[in-house]
Amino acid sequence: MSKGSNTALIVAAGKGQRMRAGASSLARWGFSEVGTGKQYLSLCGEPLLAHTLRALQGCDSIHQIVVIVNEGDIEVCRGLVEEHDISKVSEITVGGEERQDSVGNGLRVLPRDTGVVVIHDGARPLILPRLIEEAISALSGWDGVVLGVPVRDTVKFVEGERIVQTLDRSKLWCIQTPQVFPRHLLEEAHERARGDGFYGTDDAVLLERLGYRVRVIMGSYENIKITVPEDLLVAEVILKRRQGS
Repeated sequence: MSKGSNTALIVAAGKGQRMRAGASSLARWGFSEVGTGKQYLSLCGEPLLAHTLRALQGCDSIHQIVVIVNEGDIEVCRGLVEEHDISKVSEITVGGEERQDSVGNGLRVLPRDTGVVVIHDGARPLILPRLIEEAISALSGWDGVVLGVPVRDTVKFVEGERIVQTLDRSKLWCIQTPQVFPRHLLEEAHERARGDGFYGTDDAVLLERLGYRVRVIMGSYENIKITVPEDLLVAEVILKRRQGS
């Protein structure tokens, strides 16, 4: 494992198009937001992003946090960090056109002593510090670690409306964040992807395409990504159960 500090990159610059498409449902269910993106929707009385940052703040193996947001949300995010006393945040920077561009921007402002980078979606507020710790510990001997959960539904490969193949779900996992990488390998993978004009749906694939060994460890089915309005309802139930209310 690389030496140096562990820095979390929180990707919170998504456009939230699917969430905005359900704006009428959000209003009907009483959800409100303080910023321009879904990361600022209220979840059990606090912005979704505050829950995410608190989990990273409470993780002993995370030393610094870089938050990547939309340009119009810089001041909103700064106020959120101050209000919720997220002292590990060392930088708030602007995201790019695509998620991969946003992570690239985050890599450019990493603290100098960063040895390991922990990438987490700002829209995954239910992550537990224990799982973050496990992902970092699991990096030893590997080029990367991701959290995931085995697929529970039957998965079919479809072209148009025609089922072409039923896939073997025993070998299929739904991949989550955090994803953990040595800094030098992640920076190399992003640089190569930029040069090749390659865009992936997560950071792990950038290392996979170069032949690096990425390990998957068990995450949690509760570690959902808030993408559509219905996800907020599920997240609220989970949080209230954890809080005993």
